[in-house]
Amino acid sequence: MHKIVALLIILLAVAHQAFAQPPALVIGTTYAPPLSLPDQSGMLDRMLKEAFRRAGVQVEFVTLPSERSLADAEAGLIDGDNNRVAGLQNRYPNLIQLPESNMTYEFMAFATKPGLSINGWHDLDPYRVSYVIGWKILEDNVKAQDVTKVVNPTQLFSFLKAGRTDIVLYDRFGGDYHLKEHGVAGGYAVEPPLAKREMFLYLNSKHAELVAPLAEALRSMKADGTYARYFAPAQ
Repeated sequence: MHKIVALLIILLAVAHQAFAQPPALVIGTTYAPPLSLPDQSGMLDRMLKEAFRRAGVQVEFVTLPSERSLADAEAGLIDGDNNRVAGLQNRYPNLIQLPESNMTYEFMAFATKPGLSINGWHDLDPYRVSYVIGWKILEDNVKAQDVTKVVNPTQLFSFLKAGRTDIVLYDRFGGDYHLKEHGVAGGYAVEPPLAKREMFLYLNSKHAELVAPLAEALRSMKADGTYARYFAPAQ
């Protein structure tokens, strides 16, 4: 009898522990070094983990293709999607945008042909242009006749290196990384940026109660200097 009672106590303790610690939220992200990496060690991964910690929430990031990540977050298959432009809740009504941004993205054209002059989206029209499918700001603004959409940045910068495209569009952090990673001879970022946008975390609407504490966590990190330290190595 004593053994049975002891076993029941252990089972109750385990059950209590399981209920006391809710499962970690799963947030979709794309493979975007140096910001996001599959082992969750990217600069943005680590910064957001700290924001979730301050809000008292466990989090895991899962690397998914850009379009699928949005769709899965909208359907509630994962709990949210990371680092997107503002306003996507108009297209994905089950997603809630945090009111505080993750970071500022500079959307750049990258090329190997020297001396290109690109000062706006319309200047892309004469060129062969490539970008990763699912980047809504690019899908909305690029009107060039010769556009190739690829599934990931590795394919994107491989196209540029092989001369299969004239221009690839990506963010400044990631583009500088991939030019070096893929050894794109003569590759450079064409100044000025095509656009600058604040980037946001989105949560599925079932987690609406977490929006305010996560936004406050981000604000506190920016105020106390923690936020800047995460991005300092790439600056």
